[in-house]
Amino acid sequence: MQSDKDLVQAVVNGHQSAFAVLIERYERPVRSLAAAILRDTHLAEDVAQEAFTKAYEKLSMLRDGSAFGHWILKVTRRCAYQIARKRLPSRTLDTAQETTRASHNGQLNENLDRLLQAVVCLPEHERIVVMLRYFDDHSVDTIATMTGRSVGTVTKQLTRARSRLKTWLKKAKQ
Repeated sequence: MQSDKDLVQAVVNGHQSAFAVLIERYERPVRSLAAAILRDTHLAEDVAQEAFTKAYEKLSMLRDGSAFGHWILKVTRRCAYQIARKRLPSRTLDTAQETTRASHNGQLNENLDRLLQAVVCLPEHERIVVMLRYFDDHSVDTIATMTGRSVGTVTKQLTRARSRLKTWLKKAKQ
């Protein structure tokens, strides 16, 4: 089995078939990361294709071929976040409340309804870590790996998000 470094060097030297080996090796983690960020398997496949295309185009810029795995996940994150930003326009708490009330027809517990409305209004970086932690039950370490952030950054974002949610929910209750 060839190392990532050897395969990257082969691709840079013109052996395109070596890139197919890299795709086969990293396709599953790339799709999984994109799906975790976007929560949509079809979009995740599109992101994976885009990430591999960008990686191929810029492969000669990769200084250390043995870092390909980490690098392709970084490219994937960027592509996924770019699509997520396009899909999720920023919303105010009031518009989120209207949307949630209209779409659930009173079937959700009122407190849960308020909480979901508030989570939707969090800044994107906080919303992602909150959803991965509390909706998907990922550990802070896993979230850090998935988002390319340090454990400390993820912990701080979760703390800030919880504080923000408490404040918003207190105001909404009044």
